[in-house]
Amino acid sequence: MFNRLDAVLERFEELGDTMGQPDVASDQERFMKLARERSQLEPLVEAYTKYKRVRRDIEGHQDILDHENDAELVTMAREELEQLKRDADALETALKLLLVPKDPNDSRDVIVEIRGGTGGEEAALFAADLYRMYSRYAETKGWKQELISLSESGVGGMKEVVFTLSGDDVYGTMKYESGVHRVQRVPATEASGRIHTSAATVAVLPEVEDVDVSIAENDLRIDIYRAGGKGGQNVNKVETAVRMTHIPTGIVVTCQEERSQLKNRQKAMKVLRARLYEQRMGEQNAEISAARKSMVGSGDRSDKIRTYNFPQNRLTDHRIGLTLYNLSDIVNGTLEDLIDKLKVADRTAKLQEGIEGRSGA
Repeated sequence: MFNRLDAVLERFEELGDTMGQPDVASDQERFMKLARERSQLEPLVEAYTKYKRVRRDIEGHQDILDHENDAELVTMAREELEQLKRDADALETALKLLLVPKDPNDSRDVIVEIRGGTGGEEAALFAADLYRMYSRYAETKGWKQELISLSESGVGGMKEVVFTLSGDDVYGTMKYESGVHRVQRVPATEASGRIHTSAATVAVLPEVEDVDVSIAENDLRIDIYRAGGKGGQNVNKVETAVRMTHIPTGIVVTCQEERSQLKNRQKAMKVLRARLYEQRMGEQNAEISAARKSMVGSGDRSDKIRTYNFPQNRLTDHRIGLTLYNLSDIVNGTLEDLIDKLKVADRTAKLQEGIEGRSGA
């Protein structure tokens, strides 16, 4: 492990030196590429630097115990040494987690699809709540958001909403949101005050390019029609909405948010590629043994991942057995702590899988 860490530290310093060269600093594209790589290595370098400092402190305290005659100094060194050893163990565990290989899709932008599930109008209202939650979270992360399609319900809910998020490590952060989200609360439409249980599904798809998923032109059926809903006078008078059907799989994508037929077609193709990529990855994941699945789950939207209990201000993530009592903050976009815990659980499970795989080999 430490040979790998030394190599990471050497690469980190090399990147810093290279970025400081005048010819690189003037090449914006190259500079940004090197900066992204260095930024990805930074958490590992910081943890390793701290670990080495703690190890040096342990050696210094041990030297005092071995050679010092001052009883008071020896007692103090012994007490501090115990804490330093605990710190070193914790840092070593953190380093192992940070060394777990990243999902190659983590750096991709995403397409998020939210649909109201069981529960009728209340499910559509909950879908709208989830959309607002992710929108506010995206703002705190500095991500760019773009709406692809929206189907509203009668009382301010959303039957379905599809949008993109672009920025740093978007898929690596948002992928833990795929699945069934269940809500328990008294609906605004409920006169008797009874608590209802409803659900919405969330699918987080990594954006892919032509090179990732090849789509033959004759495999597509494209229908153009007049868009409905908001958007001004033009939206209902000109045929700009696009319905794209992938004939081999039967996947259908619609987009009508743009006034330009070309832009709607481009957005629809982006969603179609992502869905085909997800389907292909799902087929590959299905071949993995159940015993080797990640603790955080497969990411399949059929998995019930979370319950939002509004009367008790409680959120429960069923994948890792986590319960939090700040639901009001979470639905307002404060997701950082929750997602960080899911990331740690995921890395821990993958680390354990690697250990089991090596021991069983």
